[in-house]
Amino acid sequence: MDDTDFPTPDVEVESVSPDGLKERIDAGEDVTLLDTRMGSEYEEWRIDGENVESINIPYFEFLDDEIDDDVLVQIPDDREITVLCAKGGSSEYVAGALKERGYDVNHLEEGMNGWARIYERVEVERYDGAGTLYQYQRPSSGCLGYFLVDGDEAAVIDPLRAFTSRYLEDADDLGVDLQYAIDTHIHADHISGVRSLDAVGAEGVIPEASVDRGVTYAAERSSASPDSQARRDADEMTLAADGDEFEVGDATIETVYTPGHTSGMTSYLIDGELLATGDGLFVESVARPDLEEGDDGAPEAAAQLYESLQERVLTLPDDTLIGGAHFSDAAEPAEDGTFTAPIGQLEAEMDALTMDEDEFVELILSDMPPRPANYEDIIPTNLGQQETDDEEAFELELGPNNCAASQESLAGD
Repeated sequence: MDDTDFPTPDVEVESVSPDGLKERIDAGEDVTLLDTRMGSEYEEWRIDGENVESINIPYFEFLDDEIDDDVLVQIPDDREITVLCAKGGSSEYVAGALKERGYDVNHLEEGMNGWARIYERVEVERYDGAGTLYQYQRPSSGCLGYFLVDGDEAAVIDPLRAFTSRYLEDADDLGVDLQYAIDTHIHADHISGVRSLDAVGAEGVIPEASVDRGVTYAAERSSASPDSQARRDADEMTLAADGDEFEVGDATIETVYTPGHTSGMTSYLIDGELLATGDGLFVESVARPDLEEGDDGAPEAAAQLYESLQERVLTLPDDTLIGGAHFSDAAEPAEDGTFTAPIGQLEAEMDALTMDEDEFVELILSDMPPRPANYEDIIPTNLGQQETDDEEAFELELGPNNCAASQESLAGD
């Protein structure tokens, strides 16, 4: 039965919005969730939190008029229960069945699809550059992006296609023009927003080093101006080479080539204060190296990642903030609510950053999680080799990002 095919319950069921549920979790309230998706979906991707109790009972257990007592005994009757599913259909039906039996229940609007539409903007308070820097956070998948504002200009790094309108709205609210939409690499877990933002007037920027993978929208790189800023004609995409700089008001974004996760992986140093590392380095782990060349090419890519980290990242001042493109459930936010941390702190906490090359390669190849869901469609979509409409693109990227080398935190190990 499709999630939208369930009949309307005979009793009125209250709903909770995804934002409302997120607010309760963030406030530290005790939340009990009944997830009615199939067990395989639940194990792959669910809502977690320190004060969240999550119970998985598939919807089909509630279809009979007489629900088995072995099912009901798993559901607490002394507290409020929020029922959720994929899109909101089965959860409303199950919540109605439970309410008829005296349970205190509501259901999550639009289910996990609604949860995936939460996108928050948090100021990076420790950033002390010329402008103001924000971190975008998508809790459903752990995707992170960056929004730099100074004067009347702005740039976004690692934008998501699903939130194209959000970036434009934020720029409008802040009274700035969105000058640049910049990607760190060819993403495997979500559909990039660089093309869509370029189409509405922002200057789309991709790493020059990623062109060899067959990016169809990449034009010949134009000559850099005296200030080393890459430019493009109106119908071309800008290619960022190592050392290129992009001016946003009085702030500067410098291109730093850091291959390893992919051959084109590129970081961006924002005013010398924060290095947006894409999928190279996270606050709790390092990148996985197998998404471009597969298992056979992973050892070589891991060695390349080691070199990038040692020679291009860890050589920066210890107080330089690291901001990756993802965070996992193992990550702890900083005091300002962002998933950022100084390089010196990460080097002290993460043994992987102080190992020799052989140890490093062995470690990150030893415990890689499953590859991102639908990565075999997401990568060619981001390369421009296949077309995907907005709805299909949103469906493709549902689920965990799985772009780190380990399912557990490497910090502190």
